[in-house]
Amino acid sequence: MNRSRRLDERARMTVRLTLLCAAARTGRAVRFADDALDERALHRVRAVAGTLPRAATHCTAPSRRCTETARTLGWESVTPQPALRDLDMGSWYGRTLDEVAATDASGLAAWLSDPQAAPHGGESVAQLCDRVAGWLDALPSDVGRVVAVVEQAAARAAVVHALAAPHQAFWRIDVPPLSTVELTGRSGRWNLRMAELPVSPRPSR
Repeated sequence: MNRSRRLDERARMTVRLTLLCAAARTGRAVRFADDALDERALHRVRAVAGTLPRAATHCTAPSRRCTETARTLGWESVTPQPALRDLDMGSWYGRTLDEVAATDASGLAAWLSDPQAAPHGGESVAQLCDRVAGWLDALPSDVGRVVAVVEQAAARAAVVHALAAPHQAFWRIDVPPLSTVELTGRSGRWNLRMAELPVSPRPSR
């Protein structure tokens, strides 16, 4: 087998995954909830629609904000992926971080420092990371390019897995709404790819 053929087959067996963090409602305190997107958030989604790579496979987490983001992007065929759902916040669902801090300060401190902790009765960060890692590693090697709208927590967990970082690293990763994480994977190994900014043409003289 010649070198060019080997490289071509190797490329076909590489998963190229773009994770788009779902849009978020603007102008209100962040809470552990699945709020519908407002018009300002939807406008931001429309503005980024043309910047995403073309893909044979589109998928989304099953939440309202993720499905609304995908629909606003104009995706016609979308596969829901329960494994990419948000962290189950249990009894904290619907509350803001400040509200939780005022009523369960010790539980919040434990949750922010111990990936195994789930004082809210829901899911721990470690469980989330394992769930997302399982989804990543189960992607078929011949799937090609995939673009997925995901929760911020799922995007963080994907980075933790790609870098083989400890679960504690979850809290050191910031993935703002409508930002992307680019991953490439082959044979169970993942690489994190930083996207380049588009180069503006030089003004003519």
